[in-house]
Amino acid sequence: MFIEAASKTYVRHADLVGFCDISQARMNYWNQRMREGYSHPVVPTYLAGQFDRMITETQPDVVIVASMDSTHHHYIVHSVELGCDVICEKPMTIDEQKAKAVLDAVARTGRKVTVTFNYRYVPSVTLVRDMVMSGRIGTPLAVDLMWTLNTSHGADYFRRWHREKDKSGGLLVHKATHHFDLVNFWVGSYPQTVFAMGDLKFYGRTNAANRGEHYEYDRYTDAPGAGKDPFAFDLRRLEELRGLYLDAEADSGYIRDRNVFGDNITIEDTMAVIARYHNGVQLSYSLVAYSPWEGLRACITGTKGRIELFEYHGSHVIVDEADKQLGNERRSEGPEVPGIGNFAVYYPMFGKPVELKIPEASGGHGGGDRLILEQLFLPNQPADRYCRQADHIDGAASILLGIAANRSIETGQPVDVRQLLNLEEYRGKDVGGVRASA
Repeated sequence: MFIEAASKTYVRHADLVGFCDISQARMNYWNQRMREGYSHPVVPTYLAGQFDRMITETQPDVVIVASMDSTHHHYIVHSVELGCDVICEKPMTIDEQKAKAVLDAVARTGRKVTVTFNYRYVPSVTLVRDMVMSGRIGTPLAVDLMWTLNTSHGADYFRRWHREKDKSGGLLVHKATHHFDLVNFWVGSYPQTVFAMGDLKFYGRTNAANRGEHYEYDRYTDAPGAGKDPFAFDLRRLEELRGLYLDAEADSGYIRDRNVFGDNITIEDTMAVIARYHNGVQLSYSLVAYSPWEGLRACITGTKGRIELFEYHGSHVIVDEADKQLGNERRSEGPEVPGIGNFAVYYPMFGKPVELKIPEASGGHGGGDRLILEQLFLPNQPADRYCRQADHIDGAASILLGIAANRSIETGQPVDVRQLLNLEEYRGKDVGGVRASA
């Protein structure tokens, strides 16, 4: 997303000056793709251990961090200390120590860190934000958020490095950081107390064996018998998969297509969280990663009414493009369910329910990708009354709910988020306030 934005879509406003990665093969792939597809000149490449050298030689204004989650803090801290601003993929990092390192570095240097919560820009999400800001539901009191990932998108986290909690923080950090940020964004506050339960109930070798399923292969590509496996993921099916993963295995050591019913899975696939916010809002949240359909249901109840949002998603795993090219829609689209579509409803406390029109937009994440890229790359953007661009404090707040949930799962006890990291020390005493304008 960022490479195409900087080297093609917004090339008049941005100059892509270098790549840094653990894999030279992967950087070579992108240089070739930019040269042939975007007519963009080749940029210098640096291996991970040469990051500081890249900054010294290329003198960037901004560093975009899209590495493995557990390494985000390293590159954020180095970047700001070397005088650069940062655009960081979510999650900002995966534990409270790494989050503190980022917050301290920003406080020390005064540099800007933006966390790319593109879901904030989805029209339906903005609609909910507007309903809260306008006061139509009154003061928010309770939030119910149910999120389901299907057996294309959800399973993909169990094929790759995300299945190891020390690399991703688990789905309550890596994936739910999006969801928790939405709640923080909607209710204008940060989490205070968290209790959670979570288990690995569907994926993994033991769960498969308990259902009478047995698999002889540890990965899918070129594995005998994997062709009939509905969870199979073939890295030879698409040029992008070959270039970024299969051809890069020799120098990255990264296996992208591991069997979801294999060993060494240390994250949960079934999670439930309750939380209390600084402003008193209570949250009930659930996430499963093996649903037949994908989508969300979000409900916010306040002193004057309630808003409900239902979204029914297709998947957006990279292999979907290969399925479409091959005329196979089984992964790309969710199952057809009669009468099910996206909708939002406002229920006034006393009065008739009103169906709200969700604005339409094109592009990834319901149009959110295009809007966030415009804010990041186009100069002189107008002030955003919804304050959708997230900073390092927002990034920390969203992961702290997931980090606290992980800690609660480990201990069986509720967790006081302030005992992990006190955001009041970094933003001041207004952690319960809504930022209503830019």
